[in-house]
Amino acid sequence: MSRKTTIALFYTGVAVICAAILGIAFYLRSQLPKPDIEKIVNAGKVKAPQWFDIQNDLTATNQDGKSVKLSELRGKVWLCAEFFAVCPKCIERNGAELREIYDKFKDLPDFQVVCISVDPENDHQERLSEYAKALSADSKNWWFLNAGDMKTTHTYLEKELKFFGIRERTDPVDIESNGRFAHDLGFLLVDRDFRVVGKWPLADARSEESRKRDPDLYQRLKSDLFDRIQSELSKPAK
Repeated sequence: MSRKTTIALFYTGVAVICAAILGIAFYLRSQLPKPDIEKIVNAGKVKAPQWFDIQNDLTATNQDGKSVKLSELRGKVWLCAEFFAVCPKCIERNGAELREIYDKFKDLPDFQVVCISVDPENDHQERLSEYAKALSADSKNWWFLNAGDMKTTHTYLEKELKFFGIRERTDPVDIESNGRFAHDLGFLLVDRDFRVVGKWPLADARSEESRKRDPDLYQRLKSDLFDRIQSELSKPAK
């Protein structure tokens, strides 16, 4: 057998082996389970049918100077948000949003809004009261809370309620423009069983950058939040 024939047979054999390997690979791939398209479609949507139980309580003072506990809301459906009274962005980004939600559900006795200050050193009862009046919030179903020690408050918000980490700003210009703290602007919804059932980042979805990426995201999230509140309220109290 000539050298050329030997080389030709060698490469022909290699080609046959490669073709066989590819054939086996495609066959095995065809046997794999199909990807869950629904999960991919909803990627990035901050929602879950069930998140987590709130394990520990929080005692705080509301805008009337009354000591209250979050556990008093067991059996109710409540919306929770972070804020601080001198934040130049909180009312602009979240105040009007919370007011709209409050107006929609305030006449239902099992609904409550809870805003917890990330700046308890400065958000004393008088300041909380002024803030509540600015939003026409009735303390019977909308609390503005000061939980005392700042470190304890931040730990509770981050570890227990799973809000994003709170960052204290240090640049004077940044503080002047945006306030002392950078904090999570999302809304948590808590069901009658003291379980966080979802988080809705409406302020982020309303931002210019987000609207460029997905112009309909804000309205979808907002409608979804209203629907979920209504759904939870329709469930009987235990």
